Amino acid sequence: MNKSFMDMMEECPIIAAVKDYDGLNKCLESESKIIFILFGDILTITDIVRTVKESGRIAIIHIDLIGGLSSKEIAIDFIKNNTKADGIISTKQVLIKHAKELGLFTVFRFFVIDSLAFEHIKKQSEMVKPDYIEILPGVMPKVIKRISTMANVPVIAGGLISDKEDVIAALSAGAVSISSTNPEVWFM
Repeated sequence: MNKSFMDMMEECPIIAAVKDYDGLNKCLESESKIIFILFGDILTITDIVRTVKESGRIAIIHIDLIGGLSSKEIAIDFIKNNTKADGIISTKQVLIKHAKELGLFTVFRFFVIDSLAFEHIKKQSEMVKPDYIEILPGVMPKVIKRISTMANVPVIAGGLISDKEDVIAALSAGAVSISSTNPEVWFM
């Protein structure tokens, strides 16, 4: 894992997750050093990543949300060769594994909806060994604590984080960072 990525998270633990061009423009005014790109398609993603990179930030693409890309390994090759993104987010094991093989940062996203999710997260993270796990929703301090202890992978808390109290609770529970699409959170 690249030390500068973790350094940037420690410097500013709030990750701006952008879902449209308005959010992209706003996040570039924030102190967030890492940007999760949650929008775009095969025609626009290269320019979106270029905008993020030219601002000196790390660009992480949520590959499952990019229009025109499949859930196959070739989509990772496309991202690596055509966008120069620093990494990907995905809920798909095969994509995380291939991205790691290509030297991209990997964020394995999990939705914690019931108790079965704990075993699933543990098993999947041991098999794939992502750089980070993102759990949603991120407003569950007890769950964050349990997963960060169990998974042995740094945890990012995302989803439904809306105020400073949520941020502090997630970080205090063991999350290394939080991701949010809420611009108010980016500017805390």
